[in-house]
Amino acid sequence: MADAWIGLSRQDQAEALEVAAARTGRPAHLLEKDIWVVWVLSAIYGSDLAKTLTFKGGTSLSKAFGIIDRFSEDVDLTYDIRELVPDLLRDGNPIPGSASQEKKITSAVRSRLPIWIDVAVKPVIQAALDSAGLTASLTIAGKDSEKLMVDYPALKTGTGYAAASIQLEFGGRATGEPSLVRSISCDAAVVIEGVDFPTANPATMAAERTFWEKATAVHVFCLQGRLRGERYSRHWYDLAAIAKTAHFSSAVDDRNLARLVAEHKSMFFAEKDAQGNKINYVAAVNGGMRLVPNGDSRTALERDYAAMLDDGLLALHQPSFGDLMEVCRTIEARINVVAH
Repeated sequence: MADAWIGLSRQDQAEALEVAAARTGRPAHLLEKDIWVVWVLSAIYGSDLAKTLTFKGGTSLSKAFGIIDRFSEDVDLTYDIRELVPDLLRDGNPIPGSASQEKKITSAVRSRLPIWIDVAVKPVIQAALDSAGLTASLTIAGKDSEKLMVDYPALKTGTGYAAASIQLEFGGRATGEPSLVRSISCDAAVVIEGVDFPTANPATMAAERTFWEKATAVHVFCLQGRLRGERYSRHWYDLAAIAKTAHFSSAVDDRNLARLVAEHKSMFFAEKDAQGNKINYVAAVNGGMRLVPNGDSRTALERDYAAMLDDGLLALHQPSFGDLMEVCRTIEARINVVAH
């Protein structure tokens, strides 16, 4: 009978991580963090929270679809807007019909979401920690208190680029659709026998929607020229990875999905370019997409990509930054041609 990972001594866990690191070529501290990511998702999707939450973002591309070969330390989750602010929607329509309605919804989300995280999510994870005999601190963080940090006692450390903390970031301004249930497991599980690692079955946003979410985020960066925190270069890497799969053609050909993402971002994530002009998401997905930055913004992005490589967040034999930009240039051209 296999031993449960959480039941092993810290010494045995540390030794297992070293073995897994040697066999996978992935740093031990990232393999440890990956276990915590899966464990947290298991706690969430083993509870009633599963009914209203959608797992999304880069971590979903890696863990649920196997599309990207990089470590994603943050867990992005969407709490269905229809559950959070049903009283403010027009006949259940998740996209506001006016700017004034958007402001009311956004204000309500900012006030209600942190309360929900505190009274609904935090207790679930704390109860799971207690039940498993695990120790970790839970802290609500973020500008709008939209994040729950799970700080765990690390067995292994890296350069410091990837902290011993799982960041659960919650959004409440979308439905999370389309989604499907996917099974995920720990990276170490495939190389360590005789140990039962955590597993989870989260409702996961379709890779096609994730593609358009990331493409529009990259478009905004190219027009603004400023990074939003570290590891931002992951979006370009993810787009290039999706482009190697059937999800790419499916996403690009799905004009309705592109339009829905553009309309959603136009209302909830309005942005201005470097000249102060409002960014037109609808125009972007209809032939005006930009995915390759220039000048100082490209230099800053290249430095961020190098930092990801240095800490081992990307697997071995990854594309150079220059090659990555060329792939994204090809993706940009494909999107814009199909739109016409």
